[in-house]
Order: sequence, then C-alpha cells, then structure tokens
Amino acid sequence: MTALLAHCRAAVFDAYGTLFDVHSAVAQETAALGAKAEAVSLLWRQKQLEYTWLRSLMGRHADFWQVTRDGLDFALASHGIDDPALADRLMQLYLRLDAYPDAAPLLARLKAARRTSAILSNGTPAMIKAAAAASGLALDHLISIEATGIYKPHPAVYQLAVDLLGPASQICFVSTNSWDARGAAAYGLQVVWLDRWSRMADRLPGEFRATIKTLDDLPALLGLD
Repeated sequence: MTALLAHCRAAVFDAYGTLFDVHSAVAQETAALGAKAEAVSLLWRQKQLEYTWLRSLMGRHADFWQVTRDGLDFALASHGIDDPALADRLMQLYLRLDAYPDAAPLLARLKAARRTSAILSNGTPAMIKAAAAASGLALDHLISIEATGIYKPHPAVYQLAVDLLGPASQICFVSTNSWDARGAAAYGLQVVWLDRWSRMADRLPGEFRATIKTLDDLPALLGLD
C-alpha cells in the first residue's frame, strides 16, 4: 500500500462505528434481551441514524443524546419490550462503548509521528468525551456537530474540521459509514473508507482516496511505515 496521504498532517475519525463499537452496549445486556438482542441493537442503530437525517431535513434539531434515546425507545417498542430501567441502563452503556482493538495502537502511532488526531462526530461533546475517556483513547481534538446544529453529511459539519485543523487537502478523514465518507469526500477532505464488514459503498457523490479493512492499514497510507 503506497503512501497516498503522506501529505496529510491531521487524521480525523468518525466516532460511532469507526472507533467505537455501537453494538457493545446491547452486548452487555444480552441476559435481559435474550434472543432479541441482535435485532434490537441493529434497529436501534438504524433509527438513530435515520432520525439524524430526518431531523436535519425537517429543520428540527435535537442533540444526539436525545436522538439516540428516541432510536432506542423505537427499537425496544418494536420488539414488544417495555422496560424503562433497561432502557436507562443501555443509554448509560452507550457512554462507555468498547473501542475497536485497532483504535488505540493507531492513535499511538499518530502521536509518535506527531500527526494531529481528532474525532468528528454526531455525538454531543459530553458523549464523545465520555466514550473516549472510558475506552482510554487519547486524541488531540474532539469535535461535535452541535456547533452547527445539523448532522452529517451536511457540508457544515466537515467545515468544522477545516476551521480547526487547516486545509481540506491536508486532512485525512476516516469513517466506516460509507455515507459519511462520501459526504466528507464530496466536501473535499482526503477520505479513507474503513470497510470493516465488506459492505457495498453507498452510491452518493464523493470519491474515496483509499479503502481499508482495518485501522492497521492506515499508517502505510499516511507514510508512517
């Protein structure tokens, strides 16, 4: 793999699904959810994302904590689960999601190479801070969309990274959500799609500079090997 992005001085990461496993909250409550656990987790994530897009289109913003709770309530109700205490536990677990095993080693490599690292996330500042602290991930900057009042993939979100870190041409953006990666690429960031699950990329504007299967592949692209 060639160092296509050696010129990038900053690496910016999506949080949920890229650095943090969004399904790890439900995984800790499988005893309570039983056979419905996987379906609940998948629907929770689906509705969480759908509500960000729909609220953005409606011009009716609510922060990601509220959107996450709304998605969870929908998922539980859809599966006939009426358990407020369980819902509360799942929300607290969402603040302590597991980091993927390849996240911490990569961030250490970036720090050693004096490359700036950042999260650019739909999450509220408190949510991102809590997840990073609980997982032990150390990044230079935690950027929330709340400064814009609109969700990814709106261009204003990616502008936040440019405002803080410099030209789009020198920012490597990494996301496992292909719609997010497309949005960032369409805006002008240097995008690497992290295709963890061998899925088809969304058919949207924006071209990736590279596609990788694990964060272990990123240092070579950044010229760190």
